[in-house]
Amino acid sequence: PGGKVEHGESALEALKRELREELGIEVLDAEPLICVPVAAVSPPPRIQLRLDTWHRLQTTGTPKALEHAALAWVAVDELASYPMPPADRPIVAALRGPDAVLITPIPDETPEAEAAFLGRIAALLQDGLRRVQLRLSRDRDAQRARLGLALATLCRESGAALHLHGHESADLAREWGCGLHLRASELHHADTPARVAECRAAGRPVSGACHDAAELALAEALSVHDVLLGPVLPTPSHPGEPALGWAAFERLRATVSVPVFAIGGVGPQDLVEARRHGAQGVAGIRAFWGD
Repeated sequence: PGGKVEHGESALEALKRELREELGIEVLDAEPLICVPVAAVSPPPRIQLRLDTWHRLQTTGTPKALEHAALAWVAVDELASYPMPPADRPIVAALRGPDAVLITPIPDETPEAEAAFLGRIAALLQDGLRRVQLRLSRDRDAQRARLGLALATLCRESGAALHLHGHESADLAREWGCGLHLRASELHHADTPARVAECRAAGRPVSGACHDAAELALAEALSVHDVLLGPVLPTPSHPGEPALGWAAFERLRATVSVPVFAIGGVGPQDLVEARRHGAQGVAGIRAFWGD
């Protein structure tokens, strides 16, 4: 059910009215899920509308199809199989997917450092983390193989997703059935469309790093599953690099339907703010890793 927020109404009041009119139920309480901005088709560039969505509703009454041909209860994992407007894609992703991505710091190549590294990730997975992105230097092939195999096992046992970073990880990702994360520069490579198509055909997710509108458009054209967009806020890992800010992040996010994670100077404490600006969730290193 959907409709416009009328003058003088809050979003929650509009939600209650719409569900009363369309389903004949009364909403007692609900929690904000995600607000998805949608850009206008014609210039000048602007946000035309925002899809303010809610979940965890507490209701009374039995739903009835007062304005629709039929109703169906659908498992969350089946939502993506139903036809829907492109702007609904981030909503489904927010319902189904993780709301946080840990991008790993680069550990020393000693047994002790690697054991501590894996132990910390195991603890985070036990606390509920559901997506890990292994990021290592391009020249650390042996360490990538060791840590990647160990993390693939840890993530599989925890029901979490593992993405390996960069083209150099493509063969390992294929071997272990992991996701692949593409650097922004790699989105332009001639062989990237074939890599993405191979991953999708095998049911493996692909994410991409983006910093501007052109890279977002390219990532969506490649049919990646989601992107990491930033930096949203100033971050010590990229000193001096200008940050987007939440308003610019939202304007960029409005131009595509691919799910977007906010990255750069953000952490779990920023999830509510990120969702208010259309992000599926937040991604980072320091804010997730801790001391």
